[in-house]
Amino acid sequence: MRIDKVLANLGYGSRKEVKKLLKDGAVKVNGEFIKDAKQHVNPKKDLITFNGEEIQYREFIYLMMNKPPGVISATEDSHEETVINLLEAEDLVFEPFPVGRLDKDTEGLLLLTNDGQLSHRLLSPKQHVPKTYFAVIEGEVTEQDIVSFKQGVTLDDGYKTKPGKLVIVKSGLTSDIELTIIEGKFHQVKRMFLAVGKRVVYLKRISMGPLQLDETLELGEYRELTDEEIDLLQNL
Repeated sequence: MRIDKVLANLGYGSRKEVKKLLKDGAVKVNGEFIKDAKQHVNPKKDLITFNGEEIQYREFIYLMMNKPPGVISATEDSHEETVINLLEAEDLVFEPFPVGRLDKDTEGLLLLTNDGQLSHRLLSPKQHVPKTYFAVIEGEVTEQDIVSFKQGVTLDDGYKTKPGKLVIVKSGLTSDIELTIIEGKFHQVKRMFLAVGKRVVYLKRISMGPLQLDETLELGEYRELTDEEIDLLQNL
């Protein structure tokens, strides 16, 4: 990889700024000054130092965000604020993207990464990765709804969903529930409840596969995954 790309990826500046740092003699590779921005290095094997301090290169970034409502799960949009707009510059250099999507008004767990292979595995219909949501429902959720969801319900377009696990936390004029599904159809949770004559008034994703939402994260906040969390995802 070109040395300027390595440094830019790690947040040392734009390609232009990195080029100046190289010319100023701030960078050594295996003890030798490198001034040519086009010089290729192996960031996994070569010893790269910046002003005498060793650089730890990494290829991938894994972020957990507590997505706020009103923000869309996209990398860019000409009219709406996106989850990428919430990231710090030091994380943006890795060019992460959201793994899957949450509706604009839905809160909760959103994974962002630049690891395309992991993203593909998590989103592949063949993997059946479970996703659990907490929701507030207008109307009384009943045992019959649990049975209906377990059998799969027919959506407004005629599609019959795969079985979902519905847990009633509180039932009444409004009901609190948790729903685990293994698909990701457009507005699926909302449409599943519409299929049984009820309306979702609040929706929050609390888990995706083995990854649980860190409840200490405020809306709009994010953090890097721990090594343990990354291993759980890699070993799916």
